[in-house]
Amino acid sequence: MAVMLGFDYGTHKIGVAVGQALTGTATPLTTLGMVNRKPDWQRIADLLAEWHPSALVVGHPFEMTDREANNAEGAKRFARQLHGRFGLPVHMADERLTSREAWSSLGRQAGRDPTKVDSYAAKLILETWFNE
Repeated sequence: MAVMLGFDYGTHKIGVAVGQALTGTATPLTTLGMVNRKPDWQRIADLLAEWHPSALVVGHPFEMTDREANNAEGAKRFARQLHGRFGLPVHMADERLTSREAWSSLGRQAGRDPTKVDSYAAKLILETWFNE
């Protein structure tokens, strides 16, 4: 079964989810903070060692007008770095509205722990990629 990890990249934190290509479903895992304004590469390496994914998916930020969002370059750079560091295939998935949907789906739970929104958004990004 093809296990994949999905990432919702942000400048302050990165949501992570795990999913199965066979079922097309994903589960939120964790939200990683940055280390010296860079991704926490050690925690990412630990997650890869734990889950042994066959590929990775990173959210590609777009505006509703189909233009790339301001943070798209950071997400694309993160995707290139993932590939360069770990040698796995990295795919980009349109992440339009995933954070909004995550806030909506989590409701009050998000207010108590906003970090859950990022991993839930990563789940939605991964499921979007599975469905494309």
